[in-house]
Amino acid sequence: QVQLVESGGGLVQPGGSLRLSCEVSGTIFSVNAMNWYRQAPGKQRELVAGITSGGINYADFVEGRFTISRDNAKNTVWLQMNSLKPEDTAVYYCNVVVILYPTNIYTTDYWGQGTQVTVSS
Repeated sequence: QVQLVESGGGLVQPGGSLRLSCEVSGTIFSVNAMNWYRQAPGKQRELVAGITSGGINYADFVEGRFTISRDNAKNTVWLQMNSLKPEDTAVYYCNVVVILYPTNIYTTDYWGQGTQVTVSS
């Protein structure tokens, strides 16, 4: 069983910072990607940032304010968010793309429970 546990959300004023973390546990052969998504009320879930062995990508709205990082040994991913804006308010979800068995050619996605980020004065 693969488990994702998120933490770090909360209430912050505009311009403030938060650091989200996601710890992955369970039997996994390899982790292909770790991503952060977010979903605001009435909006579609959208990708915030992703990290793989091949590189890192960010959504356009990040505008250099966020940094995603990964500890490969511990299968942990962080999202450092600075200069937060009210429009960043959303539930943030950790997503991991894994291969469960060495001979499996298919990947499997798992999602964290979500952590609420609220940016308001």
